[in-house]
Amino acid sequence: MKNLANKLVKKLKQKKLKISFAESCTGGMLSSTITSVSGSSKVFNLGLVTYSNKAKIDILKVSKKIISKYGAVSNECCLSMVKNLQKISKANISVSITGIAGPNGGTKLKPVGLVYIGIKKGNKIIVLEKKFGSKNRKTIQTLTAKEALKSVLLIV
Repeated sequence: MKNLANKLVKKLKQKKLKISFAESCTGGMLSSTITSVSGSSKVFNLGLVTYSNKAKIDILKVSKKIISKYGAVSNECCLSMVKNLQKISKANISVSITGIAGPNGGTKLKPVGLVYIGIKKGNKIIVLEKKFGSKNRKTIQTLTAKEALKSVLLIV
């Protein structure tokens, strides 16, 4: 993952772009990975860990209606997180993550390992749905952070 972070920081520096993250189930892993790269201060703008629904509502201004209707782990919540993060951070690229890292908390409709990754660059927004299966918590978090880095690298 360190290699992906190095590539991303280098690419962002070359293009003079700033990036920000709003993380839930990864608990800051993505921010930590980027900031472990020397020179990341030139490209990393902001990292928020909005783990609770309250934090998503109070800090990222995700509507209570979205969370009550679709849940915190949903395409709709992830989309709202990334749009509002961009407003807060003013970064060129914003990334949001929400999911169920387990081992508990999964349901038949939303199993452990279900993750949403939102990426906003300019007016373009994508929300990826990933199902990493019932692997252990650390593995799901790592796979999610790695997937986010790979996906951002594709659009930078």
